[in-house]
Formats: sequence, C-alpha cells, structure tokens
Amino acid sequence: MNKAAILVAGGKGSRMGGPVSKQYLPIGGKPVLMHTLEKFHEADPDIFLMLVLPEYDFPLWKRLCEEYKFSLAHQVIAGGNSRFQSVKNGLNALPFKDGLVAIHDGVRPFVKKEVIIESFAQADKSGSAIAVVDLKDSIRKFDENGVSTFQERQYFRLVQTPQTFQIAKIKKAFQVDELPQFTDDATVYENQGWIVSLIFGNAENIKITTPDDLDYADFLLSKEK
Repeated sequence: MNKAAILVAGGKGSRMGGPVSKQYLPIGGKPVLMHTLEKFHEADPDIFLMLVLPEYDFPLWKRLCEEYKFSLAHQVIAGGNSRFQSVKNGLNALPFKDGLVAIHDGVRPFVKKEVIIESFAQADKSGSAIAVVDLKDSIRKFDENGVSTFQERQYFRLVQTPQTFQIAKIKKAFQVDELPQFTDDATVYENQGWIVSLIFGNAENIKITTPDDLDYADFLLSKEK
C-alpha cells in the first residue's frame, strides 16, 4: 500500500508578528516543520513525505536544512494562492496514483504517532479519516441579528489534521473550482456527496499560530523528554 503525507506550510505567519513565518521558527532546538516531518517518519518510515511551501521560501528552507543538518528525505513543491490550491498542487505531484495520503498542517508538530497510524487504517477501510477532538467549553450560536442561543456541545467536534484519504477519491474531489465553504480537505471531499469518517485526534495537536503557541510548544516538548 502506497502511503504519502502532504504537509502544507504556505502561511506567512502574520499573526506571529515577526519577519519569519511560523513554520520556520525554532522549538526545541529546530524549526517547527522538521518536528512535523519527523512525526510522520516515526509513524511509518516508508511514508512518502511532501512539503508544500511558498516558492520564494525554497532557498530559506534549503539553508535551514543545511544549518540544522536535517537529512530526512522529503520532496518540496510550490504552494498556491490558497490552502486549497496548495493541497491540489501536492496531490498532483504525488509519484503514485493509488494508495493513501494524509494531508496535514505543517505547523501541527504534536500529532501523535497513533493518530497517524489510525488515520491510514481508517482511510483504507472507508475512504477517509478526519482527526477530531471533543469540545471542553460551552458554545453558543449567533444569528444574523446578534442573538445567541445555547448549543449542545456533545453534538460538535473540533477538527484537526491529519485528514487522510484514498488518493483516487481525494484527487477527484479536488477537480472542482474552489468554493468559500472549503475550509479544510474534509469539506472538499464532502462536496462529492461522500460521508467522512472521524477518528479521535489528540488534544496536544495544536496549530502553532501565535507567540503564546510557541511557548506552549516548548512546554510540550519539555514533557516529551
């Protein structure tokens, strides 16, 4: 069974407030993206790893790999003007047509190995596997007039990545024009009329976006030692 992982890292990191995009900032002594690539390699050393970056960041990434002596095999391809286009570029660049592909946010370096393994197993059975976690807080829904109503949180889940699919199906799903409701890969898949399968993610699998997230990331890494 061919397996691939597309790590999408096309963001400019504007919410981080610095000159360097979040995916290249160091945590635990090396850039965020290197931790994420290693997590997928640890889950299965045979996974084909692909990193989707803005093309103008290619020289920076090459310098970082040399600086940190990062030699884990992976392919780097250029992203698009949106996450949808970046994922589509990654799918089109896969070296095989059949098998499974996990699509993951490059700035989620704390996904557990067990979640990655389960995502491939579930996608092999049902066509898809979307990592989700339970809500801990109460939630309210606002209408167009600003009136809020209580919602039963047991009927909702927070969506993470990886989102793993059978390659043939997800490539077909991405052969459409981009729509505003495509907030993740699961919504693109559902647009075909297919039902997504959910798996349990892990609460530590945060998306590093703000300086506070970097502090929390260093804390999580300290717990792994």
